[in-house]
Amino acid sequence: MEEKKKRQESDLYKPIQNYFIGEGYEVYGEVKDCDMAVVKEDELIVIELKLNLTVDLLLQATKRQRLTNAVYIAIPKPSYNLRSKRWRDVCHLVQRLELGLILVSFTGNRRRMEVINHPTSFDRNKSNLRNKRKREALLKEISGRSADYNIGGSNRTKIMTAYKENCIQIAAYLNHFGELSPRILKQKGTGDKTSSILTKNFYGWFKRVKRGVYTISEKGINELKEYQDLVSYYLEKLD
Repeated sequence: MEEKKKRQESDLYKPIQNYFIGEGYEVYGEVKDCDMAVVKEDELIVIELKLNLTVDLLLQATKRQRLTNAVYIAIPKPSYNLRSKRWRDVCHLVQRLELGLILVSFTGNRRRMEVINHPTSFDRNKSNLRNKRKREALLKEISGRSADYNIGGSNRTKIMTAYKENCIQIAAYLNHFGELSPRILKQKGTGDKTSSILTKNFYGWFKRVKRGVYTISEKGINELKEYQDLVSYYLEKLD
């Protein structure tokens, strides 16, 4: 921990300098507010050095893109898992900003750098295609909700999901009609997940009367009172 406190941004310089010199570039430190300027013929690369990846670093790096498209940010290799979602999100943000990313690792007196990604144009269409399933899942969730019952930014309140709405619809129909089979419920519009919802009984709202027949439980009756607007909505749909 003490070693980390003593580390300076200048500690990142030497291994990066050696790398680019080995690639045939000339390297200069502290040129016109740029931490590192790297040149080869007409090619200009700018590298910004920081001990942490911060918003200020990203702002600084994007300003350098006014000088050249080839801008890297360089930071010490993070201590957390580089296979984690957090790191994947960091890399996506850097790529989204069309920046290169360099990590410098320290082992004793040895310093080693690695280029995680080079500055390249961000292909938005390719990214959207890669995340097509997530987009479809989002739209499917929206289509499964009857209205907006959640407040954006909430994290300590119960969230109304399409799945929960489906459970409320089934519970409302069982409460209204009495014992019903999944087949009859589906005919009334409860959807293809009806049998699964009744079998899994995630909220404890349902009770199996006999094979293929279900009713609402006491817990279901009591908790359904919290969702009167939705209950009214689904009962009106029957008409």
